[in-house]
Amino acid sequence: MLRLFEIRRGKLVELPDGADVSEQRLSEVAWVDLQEPQENERELLQTLLRTELPESEDVEEIEASARYFVDDAGVHIHSLFLTQSEGRHDTSTVAFILQPQRLITVRDSELADFRLLRMRARRRQVEARSAQELSVQLFEQKVENLADALEDIHVKLGEASYLVLEEDDTDLENAIDQLAKLEDSNGKVLLCLMDTRRSITFLQRHIHGDAEFQESFRDITRDIDTLTAHTGFLFNKINFLMDSTQGFINIRQTNIIKMFSIAAVVFLPPTTVASIYGMNFEFMPELKWLAGYPFALLLIVLSGIAPYLYFKKKGWL
Repeated sequence: MLRLFEIRRGKLVELPDGADVSEQRLSEVAWVDLQEPQENERELLQTLLRTELPESEDVEEIEASARYFVDDAGVHIHSLFLTQSEGRHDTSTVAFILQPQRLITVRDSELADFRLLRMRARRRQVEARSAQELSVQLFEQKVENLADALEDIHVKLGEASYLVLEEDDTDLENAIDQLAKLEDSNGKVLLCLMDTRRSITFLQRHIHGDAEFQESFRDITRDIDTLTAHTGFLFNKINFLMDSTQGFINIRQTNIIKMFSIAAVVFLPPTTVASIYGMNFEFMPELKWLAGYPFALLLIVLSGIAPYLYFKKKGWL
């Protein structure tokens, strides 16, 4: 899907779907957003822009030289963005090509950051004077979204903390599953923050604008530092809750094994007595004793009660 945006009177405006895509039109737009590009769209843009658009496998390269570089087409940045599907967070790489007159973005999935920026553009709420300023706003929007994701993780972690530490009869295995998902999401956010820091550092070296740009870069960096520290706090809390949950599971298992052990010890003396008097020898002193049967029953009961009372006195029950 191809979307075109231009700057009118300092505001970002999205052109309607089906707008004419010509070399003249592309020379006027400030932002070319290509989502899940079809082959014909890719070829058309490469012909009109005289620029080689990155393939998906190139975008996913992790080497710094493949993610941040400058060539005749412009400044290239391949940056990780946070996505969410089916309650789990994931990352998706967006290729930025920043040219003096326009910004080109290529991505394989819909992203909340881009969707929100489009909604704001339709309401004439996005102020921009150039493609460079627009690229900075995209990264500012990205950091805001990461902050919202961390707030959501923090809220869910508080709920998991209550279940583990306060709620009785909690399904601890389910709690571990929730904590594992939160740890994974927190890790994805941290990965995006680290990637954004590298992207901003690279942009600082190659965008030579006024002091306002540099101040925006410093603001983004400060926000990243704050959010990175918050992810560390969340990691520590998740690890604490994970250890606590595993400890509670071990305590439950120990109590179950303890009950089986005590039951085995309590029933051992009665079993011994019953085994003795269940032997079929011809000469047994109590065999013809009139009170032998009641005596054996009483001995079995007493031999079972005695260990129980002993354990109770010791506080093992």
